[in-house]
Amino acid sequence: MNNFIILNPRDSVGVALQDLSEDSEIKIDSGITFRLKEPIKRGHKFALKDMESNENVIKYGFPIGHTIEPVSQGSWVHTHNLKTNLSGELNYTYKPEKLDSHIAPDSRTFMGYKRPNGKVGIRNDLYIIPTVGCINPLLDIVVEQFKALYPDNGSFDNIIVLKHPYGCSQLGDDFEQTRKILVDAALQPNAGGVLIFGLGCENNQMEGMKSELERIGGKIDPQRIKFLVSQAVDDELATALEMLKEINEAAANDVRTKQPLSELKIGLKCGGSDGLSGVTANPLLGRLSDFVTAQGGSTVLTEVPEMFGAETILMSRAKNEVTFKKIVSLINNFKEYFESFDQPIYENPSPGNKEGGITTLEDKSLGCTQKSGTSPVNDVLQYGEKIKTNGLSLLQAPGNDLVSSSAEASADCQMVLFTTGRGTPFATYVPTVKVSSNSYIANKKPRWIDFDAGQLMNTSMDVLSDQFIQYIIDVASGKKTNNEKYGIHGLAIFKIGVTE
Repeated sequence: MNNFIILNPRDSVGVALQDLSEDSEIKIDSGITFRLKEPIKRGHKFALKDMESNENVIKYGFPIGHTIEPVSQGSWVHTHNLKTNLSGELNYTYKPEKLDSHIAPDSRTFMGYKRPNGKVGIRNDLYIIPTVGCINPLLDIVVEQFKALYPDNGSFDNIIVLKHPYGCSQLGDDFEQTRKILVDAALQPNAGGVLIFGLGCENNQMEGMKSELERIGGKIDPQRIKFLVSQAVDDELATALEMLKEINEAAANDVRTKQPLSELKIGLKCGGSDGLSGVTANPLLGRLSDFVTAQGGSTVLTEVPEMFGAETILMSRAKNEVTFKKIVSLINNFKEYFESFDQPIYENPSPGNKEGGITTLEDKSLGCTQKSGTSPVNDVLQYGEKIKTNGLSLLQAPGNDLVSSSAEASADCQMVLFTTGRGTPFATYVPTVKVSSNSYIANKKPRWIDFDAGQLMNTSMDVLSDQFIQYIIDVASGKKTNNEKYGIHGLAIFKIGVTE
């Protein structure tokens, strides 16, 4: 196999699949042969032809920016000689693309937990949710008490504390957003039981939490969701333990049953990306997304700033003009968010992305959006909204790994698939499958990485995607991810306002 790849016949750059030394010979299918003028690191780009200053650089078949000086064939193409083409808000025209799916129905099932409201969880987890960050120090003690009685977690697969620093001194939409995300978590289908743990004097009052829970989820099951206000009882730790024992008893008879693949709801995420993320891991998730949506399931793509530069591709896949207009609003509203804080819209990628070979936001976005496959975009969700229809949805959330992963969990995604080229230990509060873009990081960080998409260097996409689909079905049926094995869970809330 070649030690480099050209992703599209129109491309003016190649991507190194391994570290290449100066003077390495490059042979292109067209018959052109040349040698590199300098070393090229894995994931980085090199020029396939001479380019003039201010010439568009093509990767994935689309411009990823323009040269700022002449670039000779075989030279390294990166931040020193390539800049973004993007600037400001744009006007868009609805130009739908004809989409055809050739994915056959699949009779496989997974073993999940059918909830009384009709939703299906892939875990029977116990969530302890603080209404305010002030209460966080008590929650670990409560978990220790519970595990002393039930060393095997009792009736639950995992016991997860959703710590956060908010719930007080917040105003307006910022406060409402925090409460909404906490309510979303309490209604997550993976939750077999929930203890909402408050202090008593915070802005986020328990009665408000109950009202929001009823508004979104209907009647509350008092055996599964319990509420504790610490300042209202004499011994909050003893009271919490008694409540958890009651929740545990209520969940004692929960069992997995066969569920159709149409019940899968999966979040698509990337972080710590490198130049191979758009070559291996993200296209693999695209295959998975197309498979799941073809079976009637749901996938969710977020990280709106990482759609900038590739948004027209998503817009062309909108199922109708109404959805197209929602995508336009999603993109432009996020640009307005940046501008409202006097921040540049296209100041991206991160230092780690650049070290891995990603140069401009277009470069990153064209790779990032491949996680969505080629299916139609059926809906657009606002931050804190839950999935409303099957198929592919776009979700309003930032590129921040912690916040966007948590937003997908809050939208009812039962698991999040997280591609990475540089590695990260973070996981949100649902199973978070880390998919590496290269085998180097998979071998270096086996406690972080669950699936190695770097195998695509030696395995066909058809073969590896079949293996990956079965792996995801196994995870949905109870196979533990690394974050579950090592007890790594987290929640991050998107803060948008002042703190008083």
